[in-house]
Amino acid sequence: MDIDVKELKTKLDAKETFIFIDVREPYEYEEFNLNAKLIPLGNLVAEIPSLRGSENEEIVVHCRSGQRSGIAQKVLMQSGFTNVRNLLGGVLAWQEAGY
Repeated sequence: MDIDVKELKTKLDAKETFIFIDVREPYEYEEFNLNAKLIPLGNLVAEIPSLRGSENEEIVVHCRSGQRSGIAQKVLMQSGFTNVRNLLGGVLAWQEAGY
């Protein structure tokens, strides 16, 4: 199940509890970020053990456009995480929405 920028903004404003992961590269994160935990896509598989115990929690993944986070969503779901949501359009959509 995916999430759009409007729903994400609502969740962040309400300070809802969920795991928020940015799968972009460090230089992209430095340029602009949404205060998510940075786990570059290439490091995601190695970081899965650190996420164990959260298999049923809501996880929102994002990247620049939604492409890499879509891959991350599949990787996490194949690793047993049940509620992984991909931010449609990524930070480009976020910025386009004016947030």
